[in-house]
Amino acid sequence: MRYRSTRDIEAKEYVTAAEAIKRGLAPDGGLYLPEGTPELTAADIEKLCGMTYSQRAAYILSLFLDDYDKAGLKADCDGAYSEEKFPGGAAPVVDIGGGMYSLELWHGPTCAFKDMALQIMPRLLVRALRMTGEDKLAHILVATSGDTGKAALEGYRDVDGVKMTVFYPNDGVSKMQQRQMTTQEGNNVYVCAVEGNFDDAQTGVKKIFSDKALAEKALEKGFFFSSANSINWGRLVPQVVYYVSAYCDLAASEKIKIGDSVNVCVPTGNFGNIFAAYIAREMGLPIAHFICASNANNVLTDFINTGVYDRTREFYKTMSPSMDILISSNLERLLCRIGGEAVTKELMTALNTEGKYQAPEDMMAKIRAVFSGYCMSEEETAAALRKTFEERGYLADPHTTVGFGCAEKYRRDTGDNTPIILASTASPYKFSADVCRSLGLPVADEDDIEGILNTLSAATKTEIPAPLARTLTLPVRFTEVVAPAKMAEIPFRD
Repeated sequence: MRYRSTRDIEAKEYVTAAEAIKRGLAPDGGLYLPEGTPELTAADIEKLCGMTYSQRAAYILSLFLDDYDKAGLKADCDGAYSEEKFPGGAAPVVDIGGGMYSLELWHGPTCAFKDMALQIMPRLLVRALRMTGEDKLAHILVATSGDTGKAALEGYRDVDGVKMTVFYPNDGVSKMQQRQMTTQEGNNVYVCAVEGNFDDAQTGVKKIFSDKALAEKALEKGFFFSSANSINWGRLVPQVVYYVSAYCDLAASEKIKIGDSVNVCVPTGNFGNIFAAYIAREMGLPIAHFICASNANNVLTDFINTGVYDRTREFYKTMSPSMDILISSNLERLLCRIGGEAVTKELMTALNTEGKYQAPEDMMAKIRAVFSGYCMSEEETAAALRKTFEERGYLADPHTTVGFGCAEKYRRDTGDNTPIILASTASPYKFSADVCRSLGLPVADEDDIEGILNTLSAATKTEIPAPLARTLTLPVRFTEVVAPAKMAEIPFRD
């Protein structure tokens, strides 16, 4: 299967999956997309129902990464989704009542959904380097709003042929997320805070990628830049797997029958997670509708409802910081899928130069046919978190709660009672202070992470995840804070 940039109007260049994964971002600044979508039939779904998660992953990935060796993919999936990495199994589906099913994506080594892709992605990249004859070091640059950073660091630590630098917004992540990143082990990793918000960090990384002079300087020093953010197809395509797997688990447990429709609700910041579900729908998975859930930074809600994408708006710090984003990079892939490369390039140029764009109405009609956008205020999120725990006995983190609240709003507005798969993106213990406050529990000292974890555990009779408990025992290694203009200097340090 060949891949092409979302901004390649004249189809000047097609690349293999391995080349797309090695590069991360296309030379013209666009994102890689496959030229077609492999088919997933009802018979295929039935066959997948009898497989383990790693077997499902190997099957789905082989359809998109057809230049990869199937036996190698199977070995990579077995390693990435092992019992050691995901105790009790990857991506379990939990019935939380009322025809809503929580797809828990946070049972991996960093307790966030990013593990589902970032445990397999380093293996895909290493194979891509070998397949393309690359002999230079790959320097991975990551901008994170919280969870991607730690998951990428854990996935790539001490991987041969790879270095990694992670940038996160100073004071823009939870205390636990910051602790996870700044205590990271590994000889090939570096973590740096950036003055500003996530968009400042993400824009800084994109500028490094698009600077030809920096690229030449890197090559002279024996390395090249690549990405572990969801702008990289190797990060996004593994996310397709868990939506297919969730559907299979519901069918296997007789919650639904093969062929029945489901809706999917995703708490969304960068749009990659929900776009992966859209790709699953393109393949043939019976997803009827998508609920795009946002917090107070509701740029996606406004876009779906008005057709105007405007990043020149007030930025809010919320209790769901991984969604505190105003530039949703992966929305570009949806625009390209629906409107084509020419209109995508035009809209992205407008976004870069003017800070906003107006999508054509015929494009928006197609988007609204399958997407609804909803958002939750901080007050609504806190109330929904407490209500979900008290009435359903389900403890959710703030991001998952935003999804749950938006799913309920969608149902009230439409009367659509189709079963909903809700992407549960993080352990509540990653945001324990805000979860405690939402539940009415005391938080005396924000910096007392251990005390807050213990308060939440005692009050809810749930266990503190082992990876988070271990983080508290590790020394802090990284304390640097830089201005966005200084980010490009970091990768060139010896």
